[in-house]
Amino acid sequence: MKNKGCQTRQDIIAKALELFSVKGYFNTSINDILEATGLTKGGLYGHFQSKEALWEAAYDEAVIIWREIIFRDINETMNPLERIRRLIKNDMCNYLGKEVFPGGCFFLNMLVELSGQSEEMKKRILRGFKGVERLIASWLKEAEQKGMVVPGLDHEEISNFIFITLNGAAALYAATRDPKVWRRTVSQLSVYLKNFETPG
Repeated sequence: MKNKGCQTRQDIIAKALELFSVKGYFNTSINDILEATGLTKGGLYGHFQSKEALWEAAYDEAVIIWREIIFRDINETMNPLERIRRLIKNDMCNYLGKEVFPGGCFFLNMLVELSGQSEEMKKRILRGFKGVERLIASWLKEAEQKGMVVPGLDHEEISNFIFITLNGAAALYAATRDPKVWRRTVSQLSVYLKNFETPG
């Protein structure tokens, strides 16, 4: 029974994640979730006390899926600049380009929708965004310590620019579904990073 309960919970989260991705948080009703899962209200609330609690679980699941894609082939990479390039490529080609979530970038969509609506939910997404920015900045710092980039760079500013560019591409791709958006983003950010490398 315990395993069946865990499986039911996972099924609810998967269906809710898809609904939130396509319809948004506020446009997804409890009835939508009940219809997608085939559960009664009692069955749903036996696993989640509220729609917000279900969103929290769906968000956690989205993070797991995203991290698995974004950090693929990165941990074993000693070169910090190559880590940044791989993160950019994974994000654009393997996450955005492969439309992992049917509504586009789940996190960007949620951030736009929830801003001004739910401060706590918005802050949670922003914490995740800032975490990625800090990680890129730390890799740039490591590259500087290894003499791979010119000294005196503003790591935070460069990291912020990369992150803004990635999210801008995600927004444009959501509107156009034109693969040139993410392909050119990968190419242009690669050129951008090359500007900071030390010669030789």
